[in-house]
Amino acid sequence: MNGIASLAPLDDEQHTIRNRTFDEIAVGDEVTLQRTLTEADIQLFATLSGDVNPQHLDPAFANSTRFRGVIAHGMWGAGLISAVLGTRLPGPGTVYLSQTLKFRAPVRIGDTITTRVVVSARDEQKKRLSIDCSCINQDGVTVIEGEAQVLAPTERIERPRATLPEVRLIDRSGKTLLDLARPLGPIRAAIVHPCDAPSLRALLDARQAGLIEPLIIAPRAKIEAIASAAGLNIAGIQIEDVSHSHAAAARAVHLAGSGKADVLIKGSLHTDELMTAIVAHDSPLRTARRMSHCCLIHTPAYPQPFIITDAAINVAPTLEEKADIVRNAIELAQIIGVAEPRVAILAAVETVNPRMTATLDAAALCKMADRGQISGGILDGPLALDNAISAAAARLKGIESPVAGHADVLIAPDLESGTMLARQLEYLGDASSAGIVMGARVPVILPGRADSHETRLASCALAALVAHRKRKAAP
Repeated sequence: MNGIASLAPLDDEQHTIRNRTFDEIAVGDEVTLQRTLTEADIQLFATLSGDVNPQHLDPAFANSTRFRGVIAHGMWGAGLISAVLGTRLPGPGTVYLSQTLKFRAPVRIGDTITTRVVVSARDEQKKRLSIDCSCINQDGVTVIEGEAQVLAPTERIERPRATLPEVRLIDRSGKTLLDLARPLGPIRAAIVHPCDAPSLRALLDARQAGLIEPLIIAPRAKIEAIASAAGLNIAGIQIEDVSHSHAAAARAVHLAGSGKADVLIKGSLHTDELMTAIVAHDSPLRTARRMSHCCLIHTPAYPQPFIITDAAINVAPTLEEKADIVRNAIELAQIIGVAEPRVAILAAVETVNPRMTATLDAAALCKMADRGQISGGILDGPLALDNAISAAAARLKGIESPVAGHADVLIAPDLESGTMLARQLEYLGDASSAGIVMGARVPVILPGRADSHETRLASCALAALVAHRKRKAAP
C-alpha cells in the first residue's frame, strides 16, 4: 500500500472547536459530516487493533463481496458518529452514555459516507439528549443507523483545535527493484573503465544476480591486474581493450548508440569525463530531452519510495531544463509502477516570491502542466520540503493539494540542494537508494566512490527496468 492514513481534523477550515450547551439545543437540530473510506483507513484500524482477518484485509476479497465492509461498519462508520457528537453536536464536554447501531449494508473502499445526527428528544432534568444517527452512502443507501444517548454540556467550551499527529502506514512487503528486474532477463551493460576493485566487484555481483551481461571497456592489462590483486574472477567476461579512460567513454557511447549496449555504467573515471562523451554534439545518445539524474529513495520515515532530482547532472537548471527534469522523473516513476506520480517542486518557501527564482520556476512549471506542456503527473509548487512530505505540515500552513504530504517526486531547485537532500537521507535517515540518468537513449549509471554495494546493485536493477521498457517501446 502506498497510501497515507492521516488523522486529519474533521473540518480543515476550522481552527477552533466550540460546543453547544444543552439549553442551546432543540429537538430537530442536526449536523452532517462527509468522508470517503480508503484502503489506508482499513490498514490503520488493523494496525491499531491487531485485526488481521483476511476477510478484512486481503485484496483477494473483492469490494463486491459482503465481507469487505464489515470492518468499516464497526470501526469507521461508528467512529464518524462518535466524532460528530464529540466535536460538533453537542461537542466538547459531551459524555457518551450509550449507542445502538444496526448495520444495514456494507461500506466498501471508495464509498463516500454522509454521517447525520439529529436530536430526537431532550430530558430537561437530566440534561440528556436522544440523538438519531445514520450513515448514508453516495447512492443514498443507509448503511448504518441507530440512536445515541448523551449527557450534554451545560457550560460553553471553546478551545483551539488540536493538531493531531500524522500517521503513516508503510508497506514493507512490496517487491524490491531486484525482484522486479530479475524476471525480465539480463541487459547488455557497457562498464566504462572499471579500474578499481569496487567497480569490478559490483559488476560481478550484478552479473551473478542475473541483471546484466557485462562488457568491460578499459585497458585489459590494468583490469586483469586489479582483478588478480583483489581476488576477483573475471573469467568469461568480455573485455574491449582501449588505451585510456577517454577512449573507453567514447567507445561505450558508440556501442550504446549502435544498439550493442542497453546501459552504460561508470567505472572509476570521473563523471564529467563520461557525461562529456554522452552529451557531445555528435553523440548518438542525445535526444530532444535534457538529460538529468534521478535518485530513487526509500526511507523508513516515508511510506513509499520517491524520486529526488537532479543531484548529479544539472548544476543550476533553467526553467526549460527543469521542465525536462520533471518529464524524466515522471517517466521513471511510471516505469516503476506509479501511474500518475505526484510531483512536488521544491523551494525554501511555499509561496511565490519574485526575489526567489525557485518559487517563480515552480509556479511556471505547474502552469505548464495545466496547459499540457508537461503531462503524466500531478504537479504542485512551490512547496517547502516539510509541506511536500508531511500532510500535517501542509494542513498547518493551510495548503490544500493532492501533492502536499504525498509526493512521489521531489524536484530540487539546483544540484547542490538535491545532492545534500539525497545524502542526508542516506546517511542520517537510514535510506536506501538507486540512481540513474534519464533523457538519453539508454539509461546511464553514475555510481559514486562511496556508494554501497546495495546502492550499486539497486541502480543496476533500476536501469534494467528502464532498458527493458525502452526495448519494448522501440519500433
